[in-house]
Amino acid sequence: MELTPETVAEEARWVRDRSSVVVPLLNETRAELGALFDTEVTTVSEERYREEVAAVFADGEVAVNVAGYVGLLRELDVEGDYPGFVVDEVLGRELAAAVAGGQPLSLLAQATFHFADTRTHTEGAAGADDLDAALAAGFQTRLPGWEWRDRPNPFAVSFD
Repeated sequence: MELTPETVAEEARWVRDRSSVVVPLLNETRAELGALFDTEVTTVSEERYREEVAAVFADGEVAVNVAGYVGLLRELDVEGDYPGFVVDEVLGRELAAAVAGGQPLSLLAQATFHFADTRTHTEGAAGADDLDAALAAGFQTRLPGWEWRDRPNPFAVSFD
């Protein structure tokens, strides 16, 4: 795999154009987590998802890594699937974390990846469903809509 500005742009377009698959999984994941934690979580539109894809890929350092994970997962296949279980899980977790941003969101995205991954199956290469789950987990984590993220954090310290 060779990553160039052109291949990163191609992967960015692929991720953006995947909205019709990723957004329903993202919203399903939000709804199920919201129910588990007894909280309301707003849904995400395909347009908002595509805007956030643009934001992720606008940061070149993040973009090249996200594109690398996406490209690997799109092509990753293992004969019999199960022997390759660990590698696609690792790549999926790291993609979700890269999309979500720094701590603590990256850790939450990694945990959410496993939750979303149990709820999806994508035909094709072994890494395909992990790719969809990772995109859903990463973007659902970084996007607003969770009450605890939409209010001021009580642990913030201000030196006035």
